[in-house]
Formats: sequence, structure tokens, C-alpha cells
Amino acid sequence: MTGPRPSRPRLRELRPEAFGADPSGARLERIRRSPNFADGVFQNPVGARTRPSGSLREFAALYFRKEERRRRAPAAAIPVHPTTLADIAGPPATGLRLTWMGHSSVLVEIDGRRVLFDPVWGERCSPFPFAGPKRLHPVPVPLAALGPVDVVVISHDHYDHLDLPTIKALAGTDTLFAVPLGVGAHLERWGVPADRLRELDWHESTTVAGLSLTATPARHFCGRGLRNQQHTLWASWVVEGGGHRVFHSGDTGYFDGFADIGAQHGPFDATMIQIGAYSEYWPDIHMTPEEGLRAHLDLQGSTPHGVLLPIHWGTFNLAFHPWAEPAEWTADAAGAAGQKIALPRPGEPFEPAGTLPVEPWWRPISSPIAHPWRRPASADGASHDARAADLDLAGDR
Repeated sequence: MTGPRPSRPRLRELRPEAFGADPSGARLERIRRSPNFADGVFQNPVGARTRPSGSLREFAALYFRKEERRRRAPAAAIPVHPTTLADIAGPPATGLRLTWMGHSSVLVEIDGRRVLFDPVWGERCSPFPFAGPKRLHPVPVPLAALGPVDVVVISHDHYDHLDLPTIKALAGTDTLFAVPLGVGAHLERWGVPADRLRELDWHESTTVAGLSLTATPARHFCGRGLRNQQHTLWASWVVEGGGHRVFHSGDTGYFDGFADIGAQHGPFDATMIQIGAYSEYWPDIHMTPEEGLRAHLDLQGSTPHGVLLPIHWGTFNLAFHPWAEPAEWTADAAGAAGQKIALPRPGEPFEPAGTLPVEPWWRPISSPIAHPWRRPASADGASHDARAADLDLAGDR
């Protein structure tokens, strides 16, 4: 007579598909051998507080305050670029072209190859189709119309970077996936064959279609389920072709490791840097625009070089700052530092060596934004952006 089945496997079977899968077997053994894994979890390159510092009451007050909610969303439809597919039908004249699809999703055409970073084509960054942050603009092009992609690069397993419906759609193509250590467990559960995965620890590299891809450190955290085991790594990425180099930050707080990444792999023709969803409540795991600019300059050897593409803003409402503040703040800080930036509409391709999109397209649909680099003090009296103020790159308007 067979006894009752253990409860843990039964609970695992009931786990929502969007939660993914926990690493096990050889993958888990590899995780435990990682120099970046200690005390049962992956470690940040420098200490980071990964839980918000505020109380639930504070968050509720900020979230439901009518005026604040109005400022966190555009006042009208976001102008998505209308001719993306036609514009990317031919190869880039300079050998490098970037197309920001919104949030952190970027198609990079580099030296004859196509790399898709953090593709999120779903309607919500959430495990549930009926709840969670909903996108503020449509995707610029249907995923099926995008055409062949040589490699999909994932920075970490949060819902706004690793999207179940998007991955399941891409699993039916021939593309390869480059992911941080442990993230492959999610993809395998969703139908990606193991032989199409390149799963890397920090400072490990792989070659795909003649491109070198290197997972580099970031200051963030991981997790999709209610009882996440912290067994998936987060990463920034370096992609190098025969003639060009690019960097994608993923999500990260500022840390001095950007200078080391730049010294080893830079300088870069273009960087894609997270400059949105920052808050005084989680200053260690997301960068303000001024910190994002500083990270770019660190990557370039402390000298303005290449083009900075701001990412992780505009598409989802994930923080308390005004919707367009990241763009305004980045433009001001970059202008003061003499650094070239690109500020495309979603879906608007550009070549870093060509004419850059710099029109402030968000202003007609944004509420007024005053002094984004001088934020009020928090309840404990500390400046919300004391570290950004210390950079002293922008000053007051």
C-alpha cells in the first residue's frame, strides 16, 4: 500500500508557472561552488539592503495620494515610433544600431548579429495576468515580426526583465539564451532546451555567432516566488563583436565595480544604463539618473565617451518618482558632464555613430517636474538623494 505523497512535491506541482523553477541537481551544485555564493545565497559585490526601508503605511500613503499617482503616469498616449520594422529592415550603416523597445528591452544589431536584451512583450510585469504593473504603451513591434535573433540576454529573473509569455514565444525559435547562473532553471521549465542555454557566473564568457558575451557584476537581488531561495544570480552584460562593444547594466545600485568592468572590457560604443525606478527607500539596488551617468563615465575610464541610452523608465510604473523625471534628470546631468545621450521614443532605432534622438518627446505628456536632483528629506531627516547630490553633476535649474 502506498503512503501519502510528500507535501513538498505536491506544493511544487501547484506552483504557478510564472514563478519558474528552483535550481536543482548539477545546476544547484554549480551554484554552491560559485565564488559569489555564500551563506546559502548569492552575494552582492558590496553590501546592499534589498528590502525597502519604509513602512507599509508610508508606501500606502505615497501610492494612493491622488496628486502623486497622477504624476507617476503620462497625461496622454506615449508616442511609440511608428516605422520600427521598416527602419530596421536593412543592416546598420555603421555596424551598430540600438532600438529601445521600452523599459530595459533593447534590440542591439552589432557587427552583423542581433542581440535582444531583457525582452518583455507581456502586458504586465507580474505573475498574474489580471494584476500588477501594466505597460503604459504598446510594444513597438510584434515579437513574431521582429525576425531572427542570434541571442537573447537576460539580466536577472524579476518580472519586468524575465517575462513568461515572451520567453515561451522565443522558446519556439532557434535563438540561444545567455543568462546568469541559476536563471536557466526558469527557462527550462518554460520550454527552452538545455542545449540552447548559456548560463554564466560573473566574469564568465561565452561566444555566440562570433560575439563574445560576458556576465559582469551588478548590485541587485533576485526572486519570483513567495519563498524564493535566492539561488539565481543577477548580472550586467558586456557584448563585444568584431568592431563594437556595448554594455547593458540590468538592474543595479551604484558601486565602484563599474570602473573595473570598464578597465577590463571597455571603452564602449554604447551603454544601456538603468536610470529609473529609483527611490530613497531602496537606494542600494537601483541608480538615480546621476548615479547612472556616473556609472557610464566609470565604464568609459572617467571620460565622456560613446553614447548613453537610458533604460528602465517610461514603460511601467514601478516607483514613486514622476513618470518623466528619469529622462529630464538624465538629460540635465549628461549635459553638464558633456556626455552624449540618446533619448528615443519606444521603438525608435538609432546608430551611436550617427544622428542621435535627443528631442524631449515626453514633455507634452508629462506633468511639471521641478528640481529632480534636489529631493526633499525623508522622515529620518536624511536627504533622499544625498549620494547623487555629492556627485554635483547637474546643479539646480
